[in-house]
Amino acid sequence: MSIYQKMVNVIEQKVTPMAGAMGSQRHVIAIRDGFIAALPFMIIGSFLLVFIFPPFSPDSSWGFARSWLNFSQTYREQLMLPFNLSMGVMTFFISVGIGASLGKHYKLDPIMTGLLAFMAFLLVAAPYKDGQISTQYFSGQGIFTALITAIYASEIYALLKRHNITIRLPKEVPTGVARSFEILIPVVVIVATLHPLNLFIESTTGMIIPEAIMHLLAPLVSASDSLPAILISVFICQILWFAGIHGALIVTGIMNPFWMANLSANQTALAAGNVLPHIYLQGFWDHYLLIGGVGSTLPLAFLLLRSRAIHLRTIGKMGVVPSFFNINEPILFGTPIIMNPLFFLPFTLVPMINATLAYVATKLGWVAQVVSLTPWTTPAPIGASWAANWAVSPVIMCLICMVMSAVMYYPFLKAYERTLLQKQDEERSAQEGENPVTAN
Repeated sequence: MSIYQKMVNVIEQKVTPMAGAMGSQRHVIAIRDGFIAALPFMIIGSFLLVFIFPPFSPDSSWGFARSWLNFSQTYREQLMLPFNLSMGVMTFFISVGIGASLGKHYKLDPIMTGLLAFMAFLLVAAPYKDGQISTQYFSGQGIFTALITAIYASEIYALLKRHNITIRLPKEVPTGVARSFEILIPVVVIVATLHPLNLFIESTTGMIIPEAIMHLLAPLVSASDSLPAILISVFICQILWFAGIHGALIVTGIMNPFWMANLSANQTALAAGNVLPHIYLQGFWDHYLLIGGVGSTLPLAFLLLRSRAIHLRTIGKMGVVPSFFNINEPILFGTPIIMNPLFFLPFTLVPMINATLAYVATKLGWVAQVVSLTPWTTPAPIGASWAANWAVSPVIMCLICMVMSAVMYYPFLKAYERTLLQKQDEERSAQEGENPVTAN
């Protein structure tokens, strides 16, 4: 048995069932749905940073730049309000989204489940002191708390419902009123468990729950922003995709909480005029590692357009436009790349090499860091610049990654092309043998 066949067997027998189970696990799905629900608000909030912090030098003398900078500085407080009510409270949207998703799974009322999850989060993450509520944990620092409390509240609601521990009203009572009374007991249980727990942890450690969680997870959050973390996550994504499993959904579902926490830290540093602390964020993943889609296949789509094999040239024509917007299923399944041994090495190594180049260049200060959340369908050079507050250096880095991708894919594509051309010649010869041309 060849090494490739052994690898395929391991993927099919070990990796595929495990990834399938993880991808269909209700809490993983709920967390993914929570971030998807929050995504529009976070994108708009991130986009506002462009207006709040213009991409010009503070001492610029250009009239347009000077006017924009002066406007931003004069109305900084007013401009920050929409940002603070979107990115600044991202945990609100995430909590409700996770609760609603789990509510649908358990056939509970999604709105009530989402609101219950939201209340559970506020109960532990919004300390009240001197007549004011602290908003410290409403943004990135409270993400892990939002995930835990939303899942806890939803599971408690489902457990009580499953055991018929609820208040039932006569059928004549309006549905809305009956629904409100049905959730009374879950609310009491959540308050009676989370609030005392929060007070106990605060009295023994001096930290409330979200502060304690961030303290415990600090090494993990720090490790998630390292080159090994990038390479491991990319490798897992590529292996799963090569087996036909949507690896990006699984990896991003795991990494999203870390990315959001790190993005919030970068935005806070930007607002304070400090050095940005983090490199590995979603903008880094989308615009350096997934150029044209998973495997960075946009350069490959251009190479396919010039292929001598009709099949590959046709796939290139079909896939090049979607690839601009990071949709590369025509390339993956049409070429095909999925489960094609000739493309295993470049498909796996290209994004890992791009990750290494981009990380090292950013670490050295040559490339601007990510401060904004962008739609994943944004074309790579534009998205890379947008994510870094419209800096030019990410565009150059993105183009370098594209060139490197093309260089790596090219020899494997040529080898595959020769195989297809040889097959075409054999089929043509067979047809000519079956249908010989006779002279008149």
